[in-house]
Amino acid sequence: MLDQRQLGRRLGAPMALAQRWLWPLAWATLVANVVLVVTGGAVRLTGSGLGCPTWPRCDANALTPRHSLNVHSAIEFGNRMLTFVLVFIAIATVIAAWRTAHRRLAVVILLGIPVQAVVGGISVLTHLNPWVVSVHLVASMAIVSLASLLLWRISAGSVTDAPVRTATASPYLRGLGWATYGVTWLVLYAGTVVTGAGPHAGDEHAPRNGLSVLQFAQLHADLVSLFIGLTIGLLVATYALGAGPIARRAVWVLLLVELSQALIGWVQYFTHVPIVLVMFHMLGAALIAAAVTWALLETLSPRRPAAQLAS
Repeated sequence: MLDQRQLGRRLGAPMALAQRWLWPLAWATLVANVVLVVTGGAVRLTGSGLGCPTWPRCDANALTPRHSLNVHSAIEFGNRMLTFVLVFIAIATVIAAWRTAHRRLAVVILLGIPVQAVVGGISVLTHLNPWVVSVHLVASMAIVSLASLLLWRISAGSVTDAPVRTATASPYLRGLGWATYGVTWLVLYAGTVVTGAGPHAGDEHAPRNGLSVLQFAQLHADLVSLFIGLTIGLLVATYALGAGPIARRAVWVLLLVELSQALIGWVQYFTHVPIVLVMFHMLGAALIAAAVTWALLETLSPRRPAAQLAS
């Protein structure tokens, strides 16, 4: 007969093993969702958006494109299959996080993936309506942001319910952090509107939003300038208000990603949006969603060494 302590150890061993996998699974969640953004861009840029002309089936007769297999249907169906990979990773993450403080967030991420897939299905059923496609992309970016939040929470503390020891951020730092984060989503959405007016519709018969590419590209550029300005202000504030090295590093990474993304956007506009540059631009957008989340979290709760907090 096992005593209560031995029984607890035996029952706790599988959960302890699951929790050790939480960190790599959280990284896998983030990376997989970034990959989904890029592969979704590939679907659009290759004109494969209606390679499977309906949803959830690929065509009227089957879930797979075996009756009408071609390059476009293979690309579109491959992107759809990636959703199942994301769901598998998300389920594994929920299992690993089940007895930790991160369980609810892991469940939210898991539920967000089918919601994002449904929005993608609606975009197909509406023949790639550009406004629905915009929501589809923003939904993917939101999941990237949530995955970044999960990683930060794990790295800031432990996989247990123990409270994370953080310093108190200045209200000015918090205000700048939230302003930068808010403008990020204006920039990302404005970028989807520009795309909806541009040449890469996802299918040669897909509708455009009818807006002026020139005017909305200028609006997008103005918002990017505001975004970069706020980030520089946030960076200065991290030094002036003593936010600590981790917060400064997070804002530096954000600024470098922004500048790289702005350069790609500038070059692609004046070279008539070549497919390769647009792909890198979409990757950059996903990286910005991750980086700005990290920067916000570090400025809201800048971590410091335990010895410094105790002093």
